[in-house]
Amino acid sequence: MWACPLDRTYRNARLEIHYKNIPPILLQPPARIRAASLNLQTRGRRVGYLPGAGDSVAAALEQMGYEVKLLTGADLTAEGLRGLDAVVIGVRAFNVRDDLAAHLPGLFEYVKAGGNVVEQYNRPTGLKTDQFAPYSLRISNDRVTDENAAVTFLAPDHPVLNTPNRITDADFENWVQERGITYPSQWDERWTAVLAFGDSGEEPLKGGLLVARYGEGYFVYTGLVFFRELSAGVPGAYRLFANLVSLGRK
Repeated sequence: MWACPLDRTYRNARLEIHYKNIPPILLQPPARIRAASLNLQTRGRRVGYLPGAGDSVAAALEQMGYEVKLLTGADLTAEGLRGLDAVVIGVRAFNVRDDLAAHLPGLFEYVKAGGNVVEQYNRPTGLKTDQFAPYSLRISNDRVTDENAAVTFLAPDHPVLNTPNRITDADFENWVQERGITYPSQWDERWTAVLAFGDSGEEPLKGGLLVARYGEGYFVYTGLVFFRELSAGVPGAYRLFANLVSLGRK
């Protein structure tokens, strides 16, 4: 076990990479920390999180001030979801988890009774179920790779762009790596497409953020790469994600 003497100052981080198919790698990049200051408002208090293939969104929700409860498929019942203001589904959850499909009726009933679900992107291949949302949608390999792609507000008066944070063009500045991946290419008319982005020379894609009313609640499906933006401390991504989680809450 390596330990650093307390009487020395170090300016490098230490990152060890271990994978089965490559030799161990040690990286020592310059140490740095990113701190973001932003005007952020939230609604609700308790959020359930269904982990997917691995991301730090649950930690970002805690940084926003939410109490986060990690969920399993067996928790998708009236009792297991009681008291939750929203449920967030991790990236690629329906590609990697076998315990969700059979319990989805309980999740949909939660939404119908006034709950709010935010489902992050899945890949179109290897899905464990064809019905992972209350209304149909078809996932494609479409993506917007330009992190600076211009945004068009398709539904500017929608609550997701106005409550509790008013979203503007400024909230899409300084995004990293891309705008979104594996966008839905077709969806039921009951979904509302909220935003459009497009790479240079291509038609803007409208499937990156879809929101639907289902009963008394809301169901969101998003291909926007919040898992990258939140971990990078992008203020606008925090503000927009807070709006998604706050849907229907007062």
